[in-house]
Parts: sequence; C-alpha cells; structure tokens
Amino acid sequence: METLIEKSLKNSYSYQEYRNHISALLLKGLSTGNTQSEDLTHYSTLNEVRMNRLDKTIAIPEELQQRLKAIKHNYVLLVLSEGWCGDAAQIVPVMNKMQAENPNLELRLVLRDDNAELMDEYLTNGARSIPKLVLVNKETGVALGSWGPRPLGAAQLIRDYKERDGKITEEAKTELQKWYLHDKGLSTMEEITLLIETADKAVV
Repeated sequence: METLIEKSLKNSYSYQEYRNHISALLLKGLSTGNTQSEDLTHYSTLNEVRMNRLDKTIAIPEELQQRLKAIKHNYVLLVLSEGWCGDAAQIVPVMNKMQAENPNLELRLVLRDDNAELMDEYLTNGARSIPKLVLVNKETGVALGSWGPRPLGAAQLIRDYKERDGKITEEAKTELQKWYLHDKGLSTMEEITLLIETADKAVV
C-alpha cells in the first residue's frame, strides 16, 4: 500500500494546481475524468463557481482552529477527486482551508480515473465514490485512515432519498446542495479534524 500511495503522490496536485487544471480543461470544453459529456462539463462549470465562492466564504471556527493547530505530526491529506463531482466541490475547498491552519498538514489531490488502483482500495459500499480522503503519515508513507465521500449528515440524506426513490433523483441532488449550503463546511471540518486527532494520538 505504501508503494501505491507513493506512486499516487507523485501524480498529485496542490489545491491551486487542481483548480488550474480544471479551469484549463473547461476552456477546451472538457471535464476531468475518462468520460466526457455535456452534462459533466456543465457540472464542472457549476462546481468552479461553487469553489470560487467557498474559497471566499469558508470560515473555520476558533475552537476548530485551535484543535488543528495542536496537531503535532506531519500528515498528507491525499484526496481522490474529479472536477465534475458536486460533493468534491463542496468539500475540497474546506480541506484547503484546514491545511492552512497548520504547516504539518498538506493537501494533495489526485484524479480518481487516473488512480484506479488507489481508488479501489477505498471503495464505499463497493462504489468508487468521491471525494475520498486518505490520511497519510508524511514521514512513513503509511495510510492511517480514510474519510468520505460525504459528511455523516449528507450521507444520511442521500440514503433516505435512495430508500424512498430507489435512486438519487434531481430532487435529492438539490436537497444535498442545500444541506451543504446550510452546514457551511462545519461537519466536514469536525469529522476530518477528529480523524487527524485520533491518528495523532496513536503516532509514537
């Protein structure tokens, strides 16, 4: 697994590189990923607007800032993502703000379709759901845990719609975006901070 993580990190992007890559593809009418369609390009365009807004509006509460600053060891937040993914557009900017609170945290992004081997190690109920965060000890290259593809509240919302309708409908997607808007990234911050704190206590 360490070799796979090392290989993935070599193909990874910083947050700004990831954003630039998506923007450059959109100028050509393309999205990230192996599949191209008007829908995926449309979603990527919407997500770019969302990420621009979140970059300006996300605020980390003081209590969470202090918890992040208290992280002692060095970690890479290795995230599988794609530009067309609505959940990633809501979550990745939050992770970027979190890494800025502590130099011991480094966010690196890889594209799911370019890193199938890594993705298949972190399936969600058998599916290649993204975004998926793999927490990596920077010193050893060892994976210490994972998170994603959604905060617990958002995941429950989607489960409820699937049970009712048998699939993720347009209504479900709209309600999910409303959930993210109302939550303001707080659930993502709390859950990922807890993941890192738990790993930090276990590192010798």
